[in-house]
Amino acid sequence: MSGTLPTGERMRGKVCLVTGGGSGIGRATALRMAAEGAKAVVVAGRREVEIEAAAAACRELGAEAIPIKTDITRDDEVERLVRTADERCGRLDVAFNNAGFQERRAPLEQQGMDVYDSVFDTNVRALFLCLRHQLPAMLAAGGGSIVVNASVSGVRNPNPGFSLYSASKAAAISLTRSAAMENAPRGIRINAVAPGRVITDMMLSAGVGDVATVGAGLPLRRMGTPEEVAEAVVWLSSDASSYVVGHVLAADGGFLAA
Repeated sequence: MSGTLPTGERMRGKVCLVTGGGSGIGRATALRMAAEGAKAVVVAGRREVEIEAAAAACRELGAEAIPIKTDITRDDEVERLVRTADERCGRLDVAFNNAGFQERRAPLEQQGMDVYDSVFDTNVRALFLCLRHQLPAMLAAGGGSIVVNASVSGVRNPNPGFSLYSASKAAAISLTRSAAMENAPRGIRINAVAPGRVITDMMLSAGVGDVATVGAGLPLRRMGTPEEVAEAVVWLSSDASSYVVGHVLAADGGFLAA
């Protein structure tokens, strides 16, 4: 355990798994973990071309990288993902459960059941499945660290029109905290990062608004980048945060504090 670790060493020798690792915050985190000395980075996602490219970028930074095409809403595929990571890398030390889905902006009564299923299957069911399979692997390795990608929307809904996303992220935060309390005595730390307005394809496609306009309404007067959130994730994942358990770390440009 250590309260401080030098930059470039925070993931030294660790085996890391990132879901939704082909783009946005997931990709930025996978690359940051590789740059921080990870032994291996397992990049999971549904889009094969993207996860292959992210894995190749991780290799250029010196880490072993394994892309695994995975639909994390399916129990059998999540089981295969974790088992493959464990078998090929020898253990699992860190997991960033990042993959998520946000509906397009619309009043609640206009959202269909197909949208509800997509949001909750990806943001809640998949998180349960990932935890369900990651925990035994980490227990076998003697401990580990798990970070969940939540959202400021799960703490305080910043915009009307995203009721399902906000509700799903509130559920993800509650699940994170419950799992953290269960597993801290067993040597596994579980925390969440809560990004605010970050420039990603998912956020832009959801119809949140113009980047400049949205950014101007934040205390920092700009939107965030995936790389900035990745720094928060790596800190939570690493031994530098060894006394942090069940915490939701906002990386939001000051939104929640305003």
